[in-house]
Amino acid sequence: MFQDLTEKFDHVLRKLKGHGKLSEKNISETMREIRRVLLEADVNYKVVKNFIHDVEQRALGQEVIKSITPGQLVVKIIHDELKKLMGDKNSHINFSNKIPGAIMLVGLQGSGKTTLAGKLGLYLRKKGRNPLLVAADVYRPAAIEQLKVVGRAINLSTYSEESKDPVAICKNAIQYARKNMKDTVILDTAGRLHIDDELMTELENINKAVEPDEILFVADGMTGQDAVNTAKTFSERLDFGGVVLTKMDGDARGGAALSIRAVTAKPIKFLSIGEKFDQLEVFHPERMASRILGMGDVVSLVEKAQETFDSEKAAKLEQKLIKQEFTFEDFLDQLQQIKKMGPLQDLLAMIPGMQGKALKGIQVDDKALIKVEAIISSMTRRERYAPRILNGSRRKRIALGSGTSVQEVNRVINQFDTMRKMMKMMKKGGRMKQAMPGMPFGF
Repeated sequence: MFQDLTEKFDHVLRKLKGHGKLSEKNISETMREIRRVLLEADVNYKVVKNFIHDVEQRALGQEVIKSITPGQLVVKIIHDELKKLMGDKNSHINFSNKIPGAIMLVGLQGSGKTTLAGKLGLYLRKKGRNPLLVAADVYRPAAIEQLKVVGRAINLSTYSEESKDPVAICKNAIQYARKNMKDTVILDTAGRLHIDDELMTELENINKAVEPDEILFVADGMTGQDAVNTAKTFSERLDFGGVVLTKMDGDARGGAALSIRAVTAKPIKFLSIGEKFDQLEVFHPERMASRILGMGDVVSLVEKAQETFDSEKAAKLEQKLIKQEFTFEDFLDQLQQIKKMGPLQDLLAMIPGMQGKALKGIQVDDKALIKVEAIISSMTRRERYAPRILNGSRRKRIALGSGTSVQEVNRVINQFDTMRKMMKMMKKGGRMKQAMPGMPFGF
């Protein structure tokens, strides 16, 4: 996400931090380069102009010029202004006290509303709500069936009718939800290839009939300023409460994320970052500013780990490590937990210092985990618990069973042995530093 933008910022800010002292001249040069980077990222030109002005005014202050580390202070200023640009804090879905609460998804055709309906439903179910997905797009071929498929995939109820009246469908869905103990309805409304008066009138009528707690504008994050212009038009007619940017796992340049709040005065509430239904992130402006500037996002990484890892299993694993009873069964369980957290490339990008040039050219292959999983799964239960019995013939059988080579099986076994030795040294305390110089003990 925003890899190209991060790399360009990294290049500009490296040069800035290389100056022992800052002057009006080198600050001005840096601002020119940042202006170019933002315009290339398809950020709205008025937003860029205001952003550069605000950063320059703060950067030319005496506390920066006279600072011992002026470059780092300017980076801090840019971080603060990026955060302000995207919103000072994250915004939540607004629910009233009425049951069921309603969320209306609006946007152009192809922005990803139907898939988002499923992602949002899954997200809300994890928060303790009982959502109902409502098929209110009666125009796009197979739109209703697509929503039903989404609902079945994540085990959520869907509501649809043969009627061609989307307003009536939405009103009836509210009654159905009330009778069937559903506390939230998610309305998947129709879109168009472009904005027209007929579409906007229909959405206004649904809004009047249902009075949803929240209207979310769904925008394709790869379309840059086009998404911003569309959002502005929708806002003038519907006054939606927030924005969801989809397809943010692609080569999105960042223009929509950096412009949309400044232009519409509406907060970004979620980012859709992948095809899987659990790949929906709450948007945190401060964390996103840190990611863009290559500072990582440790808080989000920890939150992902907390959502994925079972605390009871973690406690049992800790005891096994202390007693040196870590097995291939435990190793397999840990791999499966890591896979649930998302693509490895995305996880690495959340670690400070692992953005921009650090990851440039490095392709982290998630299929490697699948291979390791296949190798361990091809072992017998006894082999997983007693790896010492893995002789040549057993390794050959495992390679055949997992569709890998004996060399790959040997590599996994050697890596596992190395891990066990490291854990043994960790138990002995001080020797860990001798074994791994440069790595802080107790990381």
